[in-house]
Amino acid sequence: MIKKKVLITGITGSCGSYLADYIVKYHPEFEIHGISRWHSTSTPRNLSQSFKNVKMHECDLNDFSSTLRVLKTAQPDFIFHVASHANVRASFINPIAVLQNNIMCTANLFEALRLAEIDPRIQLCSTSEVYGQVDPKNVPIREDCPMNPVSPYAVSKTTQDLLGNAYFKAYGMKIVRTRMFTYMNPRREDLFMTSFSMQVARIEAGIQKELLHGNLDSVRTVIDIRDAMEAYWMSLQKCRPGEAYNIGGTTSITVGDFLETLKQHATCPIPSRLDPELLRPTDVTLQIPDTTKFTSETGWKPQHSLEDSTDFLLRYCRERVNPL
Repeated sequence: MIKKKVLITGITGSCGSYLADYIVKYHPEFEIHGISRWHSTSTPRNLSQSFKNVKMHECDLNDFSSTLRVLKTAQPDFIFHVASHANVRASFINPIAVLQNNIMCTANLFEALRLAEIDPRIQLCSTSEVYGQVDPKNVPIREDCPMNPVSPYAVSKTTQDLLGNAYFKAYGMKIVRTRMFTYMNPRREDLFMTSFSMQVARIEAGIQKELLHGNLDSVRTVIDIRDAMEAYWMSLQKCRPGEAYNIGGTTSITVGDFLETLKQHATCPIPSRLDPELLRPTDVTLQIPDTTKFTSETGWKPQHSLEDSTDFLLRYCRERVNPL
């Protein structure tokens, strides 16, 4: 029996590796292919659980020829396009690099697919950052809320999103755009939840004195990475190509309240202070999604509570700081 093939771009990254772990565990009937840049800075640790189950392809999506070669070789039935430079704060420091990478890697992928004449279902990983700072009257945020990006990263993701819509309309590509809201991802240290948890673990271990933070007033609706990966999978099984879908959790919390939750879980006092260097030139402070469209079409709902997710995150960070 010929297995159907899944291709994950950016498979060694934090999201791509968790997605590979999910497919290996729950859908072993699929053959997994992964794209990783030959000069990738992603840690090999991310893919340690699933590496033996993945057929790796060395490819830089900014190199059109290598992208076309991989697509012709892999002939995927499903593509999860999750590769991107995804650090919002860093995008203010290196805006051109983020814009060029994220936009052109997506344009190259779509163009290579068109010229390779293969017709997979494609999940385009967009983000809630495309909505920017939303008027409170538009909260919870629906998919028809105007896009108003306020960081170079958000501009790049908005362009990706629009490219997905354009290639669906122009060429009939089966592209589903998923706009993920805040998720708890232990393998991505630039996210505030992981950054806080790593600092807690270091303070517990006696190798850091105080926790540094930026803006604590922003409101986020949080989803566990394990629930997020199931949602990505279901998006290609049940969602309609050409449509955009919000994906997010059901628990809303301020950044400051999450920090207090971590302090309560810590094994010692956690002193903390504001570091002005961690403040962004512009910030998105209110991100609460309306996920009715996605949940009604897929039947998906998150399984992990905030308490469970926090324990999962802290356990990972403590193991990183104090490996057995």
